[in-house]
Amino acid sequence: MNEFDYVIIGGGCAGLSLAYELDINNKLDDKTLAIIEPRAEYKRDKTWSFWKVINHNFDDCVMRSWNNFSINSPSGSHELTTENFPYQSVNSDLFYKKINTRLSKNKNIKFFKNISEINTNNSFIFNSVPEQSMDKSKLWQHFQGIEIEVEKDIFDDEIINLMDFNCEQKDNVHFFYTLPFTKNKALIETTWLSKFDNESLKDYDSQIDEYIKKTLGIHKYKINFKEKGAIPLFHPNSTKKINKINIGSAGCMTRLSTGYTFLNIQEHSKYIRKNIDNIVNAKIYNIGKKYEFLDVIFLRVLKEYPEKMPDIFLRMFESKANTVVKFLSNKSNFLEDLLIILKMPKLVFLKAIFKND
Repeated sequence: MNEFDYVIIGGGCAGLSLAYELDINNKLDDKTLAIIEPRAEYKRDKTWSFWKVINHNFDDCVMRSWNNFSINSPSGSHELTTENFPYQSVNSDLFYKKINTRLSKNKNIKFFKNISEINTNNSFIFNSVPEQSMDKSKLWQHFQGIEIEVEKDIFDDEIINLMDFNCEQKDNVHFFYTLPFTKNKALIETTWLSKFDNESLKDYDSQIDEYIKKTLGIHKYKINFKEKGAIPLFHPNSTKKINKINIGSAGCMTRLSTGYTFLNIQEHSKYIRKNIDNIVNAKIYNIGKKYEFLDVIFLRVLKEYPEKMPDIFLRMFESKANTVVKFLSNKSNFLEDLLIILKMPKLVFLKAIFKND
């Protein structure tokens, strides 16, 4: 049976990012890698968006970048501009093609549908698949989006609408998200922060259609692409093994208060590549204990006071654009953290600090 030096379980964003990072830095010239991925083919299935606070390997996969963004709630709205950290959207189809084209040229890299096809006894494993089913009664960020195309130029493609809370909340947190790729093409998403076992929130198609018609005033449109996803707003349980590192969401690379994961995956991949020659002894990588603590407090507030969240987000975005972007992208310093914290309602967050889960 086949044996490999390294095994990546899951050929999605995290697994492919790591394989690419190792390959372009010649770490697989004399080492073998197996990637376990059951899908029959790669095609566009996701849009990964983030503020570009660090350099990454996939600028040529970016569909569009924006320097302006807005947030709306029933009590007000803000428009912000950040020249230093553009908001980028990566097309998963371009991402998959770029990486798989590169990996296919390395004879030391092989793809398999099932891990039972190889012998992993002597392999170091990078795992991106949660070890157990996730608890749907906990908080999740779940969403569905469609890329629409209209006949006339109606979108302002210089600004994204990051959060529009002017919609039905149903005792949870709900907003719409609009990324205008051109003046007549945009991605529109409905997003919920709620327990994932609440089926009454999952009529995504009708939510989006109503928003497009009633809020955006668009009655005729063509759907080019649809995506759907769910991000757990909690870290999965996993067993520690000397020959295994978890990556991606399984490796706690999701920022729990935002769901942002893509750039954390890229930084983790670089960390692994730098330490690959002594990976067994490498320290466990994390996105920052400070942010883990702040996110726990934030999510307690979200769980206890969902009705307050539109105004809390609005207050956050009263800060300078670079400050809030760095805070949401885990790149803020102590002063920037303090500026954000001072915007928050004090009593609500103090109660959350001293509350036991």
